[in-house]
Amino acid sequence: MVDVQGTVADGFEPVRDAFAENFARRGERGAAVAVYRDGRKVVDLWGGARDADGGEEPWRRGTAQIVRSATKGVAAAVLLLLHQRGQVDLDAPVGTYWPEFKAAGKERVLVRHLLSHRAGLPALDVPLTPAQAVDGVSGPAALAAQAPAWEPGTEHGYHAQTYSWLLGELVERITGRSIGRWIAQEVAGPLGLDLWLGLPESEQRAGRVGRIADIEAPAAPSSAGLRVRPKQSVTDAYRDPESLTRRAFAAISPAADENDPAYRAAELPASAGIATADALARFYASLIGDVDGVRRLFAPATLTLARTEESAGPDRVLVVNTRFGLGYMLHGPSSPLLAPGSFGHPGRGGSLAFADPESAVSFGYVTNGMQKNITADPRAQALVRALAKSLAS
Repeated sequence: MVDVQGTVADGFEPVRDAFAENFARRGERGAAVAVYRDGRKVVDLWGGARDADGGEEPWRRGTAQIVRSATKGVAAAVLLLLHQRGQVDLDAPVGTYWPEFKAAGKERVLVRHLLSHRAGLPALDVPLTPAQAVDGVSGPAALAAQAPAWEPGTEHGYHAQTYSWLLGELVERITGRSIGRWIAQEVAGPLGLDLWLGLPESEQRAGRVGRIADIEAPAAPSSAGLRVRPKQSVTDAYRDPESLTRRAFAAISPAADENDPAYRAAELPASAGIATADALARFYASLIGDVDGVRRLFAPATLTLARTEESAGPDRVLVVNTRFGLGYMLHGPSSPLLAPGSFGHPGRGGSLAFADPESAVSFGYVTNGMQKNITADPRAQALVRALAKSLAS
């Protein structure tokens, strides 16, 4: 039995029980979960080992992990905040800010298309090497020259990796700052978040960031989402090396070593954010309300933009029905969150973060054991169900 550390407020005991059960029944190696309600932390739990690939170092308060696509929700906030400040028009062509992007039929790609996965650029014609992926030049240049896979704005398909170079380059063109620096100065710093897009060398040396690893999950019930009995069309898409699905996830080939310090230092807003569970929950809490005297980040109109449906239905990449607002996944069968009004983002293999304005709740979960799922990890879903039970009691 894993010794679960931390605290829960009265009434949130079901979350602690579900967290412990993840270790006992769902193959958890090391993880943490945090929940805020009305800007106050009501769940703060951690347990297991810091590193999923061996070692006896325990997970401690403040242990951080790479959160893969949960990074996308943090990155999306940058563009929405720039819009809120009048620095970017979401309905302007991307080429307004990034002139080289206008090539090859992309003149009508709008900023909102990048956020809602409607740009038609989910894969690269020629994948990048790990070194090219992090050099800050090769990814944007490839996408600027490439033709879209469909008429921009007419369909949607998850931009699993290319989201990094699309958003990162756009933010730098608009602000003159890298997206990682912008997040550090405008979001993580003021809110006191242990969250980085581009892990500083000082944090690398501190040893707070655990190592992730792919792990096999125990046999699970149907609540495990996409990982359990996927449709044949989904299975075929992931097996076919020529499919848009495989190509989207293989935009970096061979796959990068996510435990490599060079990758951790990279500013890849699609996949390389590093955070604690508390930082993710606190970040989402700040989008919907004040936190510890810091004024909420999103004005009401911006919050509406984040969770108003922009894309829905068949996803050209994930081959299931998905729903997106501007940069955020919305509650639905393929990406269950807390309630219909929730918005957030999962990370492939485990992590999840979201906010639910109606209940004034935000949630952050990080793990080092990457299981085979895309949007509905069984461990995260068990915690969300327990949270719903706590709120209903």
